[in-house]
Amino acid sequence: MRLTKPTVAQLGLTPEEGRILRTLRTPERIQQFVVDLHANFEEDGDSLRSVRGVLRHRKAHCIEAAFIAACALWLQGERPLLMDMTAQGDSDHVVALFKRDGCWGAISKSNHVWLRWRDPVYRSLRELAISYLHEYSDGDRKTLRGYSVPFDLRRFSTDLWVTNEDHCWDVGAALDDVRHYRLITPKQARRLMPRDATELRANDLVQYESVDRVTARKY
Repeated sequence: MRLTKPTVAQLGLTPEEGRILRTLRTPERIQQFVVDLHANFEEDGDSLRSVRGVLRHRKAHCIEAAFIAACALWLQGERPLLMDMTAQGDSDHVVALFKRDGCWGAISKSNHVWLRWRDPVYRSLRELAISYLHEYSDGDRKTLRGYSVPFDLRRFSTDLWVTNEDHCWDVGAALDDVRHYRLITPKQARRLMPRDATELRANDLVQYESVDRVTARKY
């Protein structure tokens, strides 16, 4: 769905911030940009930086990168949509959504090898979310259990997530509170096969190293 493109000034961005984001003309370019951002290991405590904060620090974790992706898509005339995925005893994962030819894709940042980009080939959000099931794990245990409705960031003032100089906790809390759907039943969850030794070795493959390797794998 194409929208009227907001201007850089309407979003409150500086010309330089706008120049960076406007060069990201396709989901593929946006994905590469967020991949190249260093992982935000939150060494100074929990963070939820705005688009401006990420561009300033050049670091991001999943939802911070999703803000960048959603804003870049919006500047290209697409809806700034996020999807939250919930896990049992594990961290949530947030992606930015886009559609091509009626099918969903996802722009996603993960320091880990698994939870990244999804090509726009999924007919529903459930199909998209289920594509992450096998790799979404805590050790050998597969943990993904739910996914949210599309979360449109246009419902928030841009000074809450685009140019906020503080952390965007209100937006993060609202994302947690939107309607979520169960992805698998409790019976199906009990039958999930643990990941094997080769897959567990692959868990050590990360893009950016942290002093704490457990932290590196978490993000």
